[in-house]
Amino acid sequence: MSAPAPTLQAFFTDRLTRQRHASPQTVAAYRDTWRLLLTFTARRTGKQPAQLDIGDLDAPLIGDFLDHLERDRGNGPRTRNARLAAIHSMFSYAALQHPEHAQMIARVLAIPPKRFDKALVTYLTEDELDALLAAPDKTTWAGRRDHAMILLAAQTGLRISELTGLACGDVHLGTGPHVSCHGKGRKQRITPLIKVTVAVLRAWLAERAGQPGQPLFPNRTGAPLSRDAVEKRLARHVAAATGNCPALKTKNVTAHTLRHYVDGWVMWLAGASPLVAEPRVLVPAT
Repeated sequence: MSAPAPTLQAFFTDRLTRQRHASPQTVAAYRDTWRLLLTFTARRTGKQPAQLDIGDLDAPLIGDFLDHLERDRGNGPRTRNARLAAIHSMFSYAALQHPEHAQMIARVLAIPPKRFDKALVTYLTEDELDALLAAPDKTTWAGRRDHAMILLAAQTGLRISELTGLACGDVHLGTGPHVSCHGKGRKQRITPLIKVTVAVLRAWLAERAGQPGQPLFPNRTGAPLSRDAVEKRLARHVAAATGNCPALKTKNVTAHTLRHYVDGWVMWLAGASPLVAEPRVLVPAT
């Protein structure tokens, strides 16, 4: 009998953490996938996780689990495929540890991701972004923070996790102004800033008066804004902006939407000064 528990533990502690230096978010996502799968398998086989054999986790059972995610848990194809990727990753590692199960593992690895129609990317036009930037009440501390955050997100294309993870010391407003953060894949991302963003961030940093290691965009208690908090604040400002820009009613504007912009809006923000079309620059992590 080949119990999966030792292989699973080694996968998380050795493969993901030590070898791949996976982010905490990746580790958490893979952990949740395997928690769901082991719970499903225990119900299906009547065995507790500690009693399972790797052979119990065969391709038919994995297929049934993926169907369960969509049918019973209401997960969409993207979530299903993300769960499958976590399963594939572990089985690729298990193939080296358990060659006696090579055929069964190969069948699991052969399960393809589900095809689906990709939704059209939502983006903001210049007028819509203008209305959104004008929505926060800049007579309040929170409004000035949100205005700076929305402007920075729209100009740089930072992911929401990168945005909320920024510290005051990550913003450099001297010669060659830029913002620095660790992005997806633990790569260091250096993003140039245009003049209007520099001016807004300079004013915000002066008001924020934080230490280099403190959050750039904190909540009232000084802690970093959460993902949910950012989305809620953005939804509030979108609702307010709709009065001046009815076109926003037809769009589902999220923090991810700010990563997409039409050609030329950067030129608009910069006052028509010459800029490259794509200001995001990736450099190797040091």
